[in-house]
Amino acid sequence: MNSGTHAGSPAEAADADLVDGYVPDDEVLAAARARSADLGCGPLSAGAGATLRFLATTLRAKAVVEVGTGAGVSGLCLLGGMVDDGILTSIDIEPEYHRAARAAFREAGYPPGRTRLIMGRALDVLPRLTPGGYDLVFVDSAPIEYPSCYEKAVALLRPGGILAFHNVSGTRVTDPSRRDPDTLALREVARAFREDERLVPALLPVGGGLLVAAIA
Repeated sequence: MNSGTHAGSPAEAADADLVDGYVPDDEVLAAARARSADLGCGPLSAGAGATLRFLATTLRAKAVVEVGTGAGVSGLCLLGGMVDDGILTSIDIEPEYHRAARAAFREAGYPPGRTRLIMGRALDVLPRLTPGGYDLVFVDSAPIEYPSCYEKAVALLRPGGILAFHNVSGTRVTDPSRRDPDTLALREVARAFREDERLVPALLPVGGGLLVAAIA
């Protein structure tokens, strides 16, 4: 008999609270998170943000691509782990999100040269970036676009680089009763990560599920 906790149990809820509270937001990050709520673009959780910062630090990342700028929450986390002269390229179609993110980066003291905000659809922009020129690619956009972003993102990474997709919930991906387009897209990209021999994948239980892989 499995003696572990059941999904949604008080113990699991407490674990999630511990993960999200372990590395608390500073004032700038908290302000960016509040702007995200005002704009209706839900930011990644504190636990997922800390994980991104950890990954960027581990890589000593100098060049990072982010798909889905939001109000700058994930960008702040990535910049916080990058080397001092690293450049974050962030892609979004919403000019209001870019304005909010610029404000967040400015409040955090990052000079304009540390960020490159590109307006446009990720599927149009990603092919124009330098193949093999990036340490980390983080995707947090419409799930329906994840499978199309996948190959383009892999092409951007150097050997040893890391690919991360946000909101790939294990429960959502494995529940056969769910057949909506977003879930099918998440299921497709999760399968692609697992079956791609170029990748060493893992699904981390932070935020809404952080699907990561290193380029072997």
